[in-house]
Amino acid sequence: MDHQEGSNDIDGMEGAWREIERNGSGSYETEDAGSMREPLLRKRTMNTTSQIAIVGANVCTIESLDYEIVENDLFEQDWRSRKKVQIFQYIVLKWTLALLIGLATGLVGFFNNLAVENIAGFKLLLTSNLMLEQRYFAAFLAYCSINAILAASAAALCAYVAPAAAGSGIPEVKAYLNGVDAYSILAPSTLFVKIFGSIGGVSAGFVLGKEGPMVHTGACIANLLGQGGSRKYHLTWTWLRYFKNDRDRRDLITCGSAAGVAAAFRAPVGGVLFALEEAASWWRSALLWRTFFTTAVVAVSLRSLIEYCRSGKCGLFGKGGLIMFDVSSTVTTYSTPDLIVVIVLGVIGGVFGALFNYLLDRILRTYSFINEKGAPFKILLTVAISILTSCCSYGLPWLASCTPCPEHLQEQCPTIGRSGNFKNFQCPPGHYNDLASLFLNTNDDAIRNLFSAGTDNEFHMSTLFVFFAAVYCLGLVTYGIAVPSGLFIPVILAGSTYGRMVGTLLGPISDLDAGLFALLGAASFLGGTMRMTVSVCVILLELTNDLLLLPLVMLVLLISKTVADSFNKGVYDQIVRMKGLPFMEAHAEPHMRHLVARDVVSGPPVSFSGVEKVGTIVHALRLTGHNGFPVVDEPPFSDAPELVGLALRSHLLVLLKGKRFSKERVKTGVGEMLQRFGAFDFAKAGSGKGLKLEDLNILEEEMDMFVDLHPVTNKSPYTVVETMSLAKAAILFRELGLRHLCVVPKTPGRPPIVGILTRHDFMPEHILGLFPHRHSHK
Repeated sequence: MDHQEGSNDIDGMEGAWREIERNGSGSYETEDAGSMREPLLRKRTMNTTSQIAIVGANVCTIESLDYEIVENDLFEQDWRSRKKVQIFQYIVLKWTLALLIGLATGLVGFFNNLAVENIAGFKLLLTSNLMLEQRYFAAFLAYCSINAILAASAAALCAYVAPAAAGSGIPEVKAYLNGVDAYSILAPSTLFVKIFGSIGGVSAGFVLGKEGPMVHTGACIANLLGQGGSRKYHLTWTWLRYFKNDRDRRDLITCGSAAGVAAAFRAPVGGVLFALEEAASWWRSALLWRTFFTTAVVAVSLRSLIEYCRSGKCGLFGKGGLIMFDVSSTVTTYSTPDLIVVIVLGVIGGVFGALFNYLLDRILRTYSFINEKGAPFKILLTVAISILTSCCSYGLPWLASCTPCPEHLQEQCPTIGRSGNFKNFQCPPGHYNDLASLFLNTNDDAIRNLFSAGTDNEFHMSTLFVFFAAVYCLGLVTYGIAVPSGLFIPVILAGSTYGRMVGTLLGPISDLDAGLFALLGAASFLGGTMRMTVSVCVILLELTNDLLLLPLVMLVLLISKTVADSFNKGVYDQIVRMKGLPFMEAHAEPHMRHLVARDVVSGPPVSFSGVEKVGTIVHALRLTGHNGFPVVDEPPFSDAPELVGLALRSHLLVLLKGKRFSKERVKTGVGEMLQRFGAFDFAKAGSGKGLKLEDLNILEEEMDMFVDLHPVTNKSPYTVVETMSLAKAAILFRELGLRHLCVVPKTPGRPPIVGILTRHDFMPEHILGLFPHRHSHK
């Protein structure tokens, strides 16, 4: 389907690539794609519009979301008749759904941790036991085989069940909250694969995390609960009807994304700030309260479940507590030399982060050509990366020398049969392999080892260098495969490793602990790749329970973000752009200031009369994919042609299905309409449930009859004059969360509407295709 409305031409291309219609103009361009800023799709097809995008690992058609309130006669009548008890029901249900989102996301987060710790724990224990028996090759075969099986299972789920579940999911959620919808982006099948695929991917030892997928999981749970009921499953409770609109679903999905971060990091306040800083495009105080409530529910439910596990009933899970990497036992005092070291870390993090984003862009573009060959190739690529990761994890520790166990330790050394800082690997009794302690552990345990305080001499410099190089490269090549994969953990791993390296090198001039250097290194790399500051700062503080580090973490984040911003954009912004998702930025591009609204629309658009012939409407719906049509009154219904408003495609289909037609061209009025329809009949259905043109059964004699469009027409659409700056129109469009922006003439005596601006009209590739000379002014 197509989401742009109001164009007056229909493209004749065949297949899925035919979706190239646009609202203000129906043109397309074939500009070469050579830079990082260009979407992947432009390399493979003449279509350069925003009608298709890569979601997960598949190409999908996309639409815009309807956040605007449609103020037609039916809405006004419904609003006047709504009683106080109904308003109370609506408010109670909103908070109830927020509670359910928090409970469900917390439960899924706990289940993920439980499954990963036990599956990965079994694999690592089996490998360790075989090595203790000096059956080294058998240990490698067992380790590599289990990893490959888990990886292939996760990839098969992604490739065959829900391709949209591949990757992090944060770019897709971010685009959805910006107003972009795509098929199956938040579907139940995507939720299922996101949960079990993430468990398989993390358990398989990949250098990836479950934090990004948890954001997508929380959003999917919120979308599932906010569908407004289901006739298929007999969930048609009257109260649920209030949520059959994109505005309320948007708010719930914002709560879900915050809950995902809270469940992944056990950082409830960080989850709220993540939704505010990174995910949501629209925010208000009421939403702040609801997201805070949702993340608080996640924290309470996780705490309860973890306390239950402390009794030893959850296998290998349950030792982390709500604070995952507790370094609060260290006394943090710092002086001027320490600040110099922090500044150095910030610069290094900015450079490494910008390089990471650049290389990731190149690798994802390469992987896209492999993934488009089909599901078997996606699985083969995943298994190949799994074998590479297993070879590195098992093979590189052989390069490390055995280190005698430190004296006066409170914990066992070497640690046998459980996670810990001191892995025996091939070493004799009383010795440990420091590189194996990082590689042959879950990612969470490796981070815990790096963050641990009082361990300045536990890891050799050569060990840290090898581990950093391996994690940096494996994190890059792992992200694009067809499994749910997050970037937070690879970035924290690599950052904490070079943080320890810098701490070791500059230790003579600084009094900070090596574990604190690791934390600051992780913060610098997070700032350099993701460009988030406030939310990352709070998440790290909640992760580590070390409030005294706040000034240093703030400083290192600001420096790394500033340095990295001078090279490229944040990783999620790059991926949104690369996938072709038509994301509306909060600011207008410079080239828009030289253009006006009429420059990017072509008219007249496809429009209807206030009382229109049924055949005309059916013909227009059949030939176009537009979702909005201007309604214009002409004599005898008005003295001169005037714009009545905008009629949505979905509303027209409901109106036609109801068959309230008349043989004469007369207004029927809202009273007669209310006898046949209620306001909820025109409410937006859930994912994939909307009425389609093929569902209508219009008889031949009915095609010559008339239908009154006035009762379903939005009589107060947002309009701009044709001479308004395109930059101001873009800001208005984005801030109000619009799908259509009507462009009206400045001078009288002309048709009452010039065209309709939609999201596509503001996309740089479209504008620069119409005005190639603007390329030099980007």
